[in-house]
Amino acid sequence: MTGQVRTVDGRVAGRRGQATRQKLLDCLGEMLSTSPYRDVKVIDVARKAGTSPATFYQYFPDVEGAVLELAEEMAKEGANLTDLVADRSWAGKSGAAASEDLVEGFLSFWRKHDAILRVVDLGAAEGDKRFYKIRMKILNSVTNSLTDAVKEQQAKGRIDEDLNPGAIAGSLVAMLAAVAAHQKGFQSWGVKQADLRPSLTWLVHLGVTGRKPPK
Repeated sequence: MTGQVRTVDGRVAGRRGQATRQKLLDCLGEMLSTSPYRDVKVIDVARKAGTSPATFYQYFPDVEGAVLELAEEMAKEGANLTDLVADRSWAGKSGAAASEDLVEGFLSFWRKHDAILRVVDLGAAEGDKRFYKIRMKILNSVTNSLTDAVKEQQAKGRIDEDLNPGAIAGSLVAMLAAVAAHQKGFQSWGVKQADLRPSLTWLVHLGVTGRKPPK
């Protein structure tokens, strides 16, 4: 952990305080992966971290405040998703590789942060602007770069110029987010996990370039 970390009352936390705060966040993250968000209580998080509720309240106003801390950290990592698209070539096999990398990166990110992303999606769906901003921060990191890629394809005459690049990119990213959040659910439709990647890659490549990926 770098930089100054402050307690709820504004004091700068020392090294031990920072370690305790991080342990509380780590324990909360573990609990979110096994319990519904609404069922997680301060006393349970504190007990799992080997400390007291009073200590928890030194660093966070409530469970939601701590969840927002986890979500912000996740969003910082999510900003790196833009590297999967920015300055990539979409010509020929390079385009197929770009599509594969984007799909793999998106699905992997969602699997890694599944628990906190479920809470973020819930908060955003309920109209909580704090969670909505975090969700959009993650999605925008890919949407903006993908929009530029679509514009380049339009300039080359490969995609109808009447189509809105932002709408195409946004639709593709929304699709990736929805599929990534529903990865386990595909099994109930008889779709194997291994079938998701090539199918999504095909759709992304077609959406960006207007062409099927080369074999």
